[in-house]
Amino acid sequence: MSSFIATPTLEPSAAEKELIRNDGFFPDISLAELRATMRLDGTVTNERLREATIGAIDSVNNELHAWRAQQVSAGFSTLADIPAENIDVQSVQLIRYRRAVFNLTHADITEQYRDWDTTKSGGQKAEDLESTIGQARRNVRWALSDLRGLARTTVELI
Repeated sequence: MSSFIATPTLEPSAAEKELIRNDGFFPDISLAELRATMRLDGTVTNERLREATIGAIDSVNNELHAWRAQQVSAGFSTLADIPAENIDVQSVQLIRYRRAVFNLTHADITEQYRDWDTTKSGGQKAEDLESTIGQARRNVRWALSDLRGLARTTVELI
């Protein structure tokens, strides 16, 4: 016997179309862009997406606090002002920041939803999502390292 769960494609609500306003140094985040980029379907409500994104922004901003202070003291008032290469007419620094926030949001939401189905097959799916969560968190680490100009480091225990 098979089951079917319909996940509606959500049209962005008025609240979702709005940006989450950031602190002025880091860019604002569009929930509609985040949902499309991370392929989050209708099972993720707009309210949960907004809450998870705010948490991700807070975490990323806190981690970059000291680095940001250095940039401000060097005379850069926004992340976009820091000299960097441009891809598709935007600073790679902005791309890296969004990648960190988007992936952290995705990891947090995936963790919240992985225990949604308590059947045996749901338990297996939850285990399968561990790699998705790990990859998203790895992408956050890499984006933050790239943004700060630090080398990526992979350590493996033997």
